[in-house]
Amino acid sequence: MGKTHHTADYLEAIYFLANPIGEYGPVVTDGPVPAARVAEMLDVTPPTASEMLSRMEAEGLIKRGPRRGPLLTEKGQAEAEKFVRQHRIIERFLTDFLGYSPAESHEHADELGEAFDDEMVERIAEKLGQPDRCPHGWPVDPSHEREENVELRPLSTLDASTDAIIVRLAEHDGDLLHWFYDEGLIPGTSLSVESVVEAADQLNLVVGGQARTITTRAADALFVKVAA
Repeated sequence: MGKTHHTADYLEAIYFLANPIGEYGPVVTDGPVPAARVAEMLDVTPPTASEMLSRMEAEGLIKRGPRRGPLLTEKGQAEAEKFVRQHRIIERFLTDFLGYSPAESHEHADELGEAFDDEMVERIAEKLGQPDRCPHGWPVDPSHEREENVELRPLSTLDASTDAIIVRLAEHDGDLLHWFYDEGLIPGTSLSVESVVEAADQLNLVVGGQARTITTRAADALFVKVAA
């Protein structure tokens, strides 16, 4: 299994899985999040996740009923949004000040999250000029994120002959995130869906005047706004 995770990691995972546009893909819910999905996303065993979730429930961060997954309480929601915002500011610090690539910034921001206290993060945000978005297109302000969700769709859900603009990149798969940048599939990129080949799980696109083919898995992780 992967690294040791802290409460902040669990709060962020539950937050993203419970939002209409999920960090981990298009299949999400606005209700309780299955505990198994939390374990899967954090690459931990179900018993490990269950132990942490019980601790979080005792701290009033989540609530659970019989046979129900975790649901953020008001306190948990506030804490999750704080950590999400801090993560995105640290990503911008790493790219704008330290010269890390956007793909590298996500991995290092995860590692550094515990190293910055609230005051330090606010000072960084001020020095950065209060950035609107992280390097991968996600609004720094979670309330803006929720407002924007209604306009976005995973690229994989678009029909043929549809034009769209990439707004956000999912960050949960580091290798895939690096691939997006290597291939120029970044926020602000315009594209057209030429055809959808369901049998092969792929989409044929035109990006910058060039024909491109990507898998449905990659398209699941590109959140786009359909062009008017």
